Amino acid sequence: MPTDPDTGYDPSLGRKFVFVTGGVMSGLGKGIPAASTGRLLANAGFDVTAVKVDPYLNVDAGTMNPYEHGEVYVLKDGGEVDLDLGNYERFLGTDMTFDHNVTTGKTYQHVIERERAGDYLGKTVQIIPHVTDDIKRRIREAAEGSDVCLIEIGGTVGDIESMPFLEALRQFASEEDPEDILFTHVTLVPYSKNGEQKTKPTQHSVKELRSIGLQPDILVGRCADKLDPDVKEKIALFCDVSTDAVFSNPDVEDIYHVPLMVEDEGLDEYVMERLGIADEALPKAERSTEWRELVTRDRETEIDVALVGKYALEDAYMSIHEALKHAGIQTETEVNVLWVDADETRDHHKERLASADAVVVPGGFGSRGTDGKIEAIRHARENDVPFLGLCLGFQMAVVEHARNVLGLSDAHSAELDPDTPHPVIDLLPDQYETEDMGGTMRLGAHVTDIEPGTLAASVYGADSCTERHRHRYEVNPEYIDRLEADGLHFSGRAGNRMEILERADHPFFFGTQAHPEFRSRPDRASPPFVALVEAALESTDTTERNADVRL
Repeated sequence: MPTDPDTGYDPSLGRKFVFVTGGVMSGLGKGIPAASTGRLLANAGFDVTAVKVDPYLNVDAGTMNPYEHGEVYVLKDGGEVDLDLGNYERFLGTDMTFDHNVTTGKTYQHVIERERAGDYLGKTVQIIPHVTDDIKRRIREAAEGSDVCLIEIGGTVGDIESMPFLEALRQFASEEDPEDILFTHVTLVPYSKNGEQKTKPTQHSVKELRSIGLQPDILVGRCADKLDPDVKEKIALFCDVSTDAVFSNPDVEDIYHVPLMVEDEGLDEYVMERLGIADEALPKAERSTEWRELVTRDRETEIDVALVGKYALEDAYMSIHEALKHAGIQTETEVNVLWVDADETRDHHKERLASADAVVVPGGFGSRGTDGKIEAIRHARENDVPFLGLCLGFQMAVVEHARNVLGLSDAHSAELDPDTPHPVIDLLPDQYETEDMGGTMRLGAHVTDIEPGTLAASVYGADSCTERHRHRYEVNPEYIDRLEADGLHFSGRAGNRMEILERADHPFFFGTQAHPEFRSRPDRASPPFVALVEAALESTDTTERNADVRL
């Protein structure tokens, strides 16, 4: 049977698909046990990839507020996607593409474009089969080249937004061989006031799932502690699965310990057995143990890093938190992140900033919190505190230098102050005509040339680096000569774009127009983050910051 052009179905490929749905409530973190299972399957020798389905009408996550949806994660091909794709990249150790994120907006846009082009030959275009066919095609195309594809369906079963995707899954199951499909349902198992683990929410969630034609093969209970044996038996009885198919996903100190918990529970072995690939897996003695060794490594030292931002939500800076954690793994350091609200730096966070062993100023958009970020950069510069500026943090380091070192008191970014007399950060000519906001920035992986003998060359250990970008404004070429006076130097460039800055008069002052946090992995920590942690460790006063610091 040839490949179906509408659904992508090709019976000869023999790929395995693991679908992950969530019930009871959103925000259960169902992607973490899925990614953890994928990590273990990869350790067993399989090529694993993942797809995240987001049932919102946005084409991508690029224009979404971090308060609503967490950080916008950027892929190497420039795709602006849900932060869960970052978790899959970090756990699986692979680079995803924009095709690995399926949204309602992306699907509907494509179907409508085909309808306008006459591709449906006069047929009435409907959710079934046209939208569901497109969903199936996208999943199958994203799975190409892999042995196992994990597909996480965002949202909660019962949400109206998810219905077309769940219907597509029902059809998917009827088209593939039964041994090639596995349905995993993650639900909440809360405690009652008397300390009893309650199964009723799970029962109702599975009932909702079965009402639309999907029977879960595996149930994973999100809970504070491991599920009691009798609770597993009760869930199995009322949800029509075997007791062996009910697994715990208890709270853990660190999400990187979830693969260890999944392995202890035997979920990975059960998945391989049900998919009929257990005999193809590497013997346990030959499987990689690198992940376990990394995440259980002792941390001999401890530092505090101030993260100066404006979104008081950890998910808004998830990749930065993870990159700092990765740097801590590599340097055997416990990295404590101190949140510093850029809106309240002077009034409420002066002591917290002053006590930090290093300062990170992340990216962002809009003018709110800008003054606080500039104050934090000045503090780091004047007090020799190791500093890392990312994207907007890089740009504000340029503004801080122009204002407080060069004396251009009104210097600013034209993005934040269009009337500034000194737009040290501005659009380059190729951005002048941009009208649409979505997908029009400098996105994805770009190469930066690094000047030999500089801090940047030492950080990367090379004469170039490739990092992911997400920005529109650049250092204004008209000011570069003046900006490179009195200590500031642009040591990384991409043509006429200034990419990396550093200071010769500072122990560690490093800014990058890129977002290196997006490429950081537990086993491959981002070089700028590692260098920041090492600089903090080398500082002579990490145990006690001078009480007279200027802020």
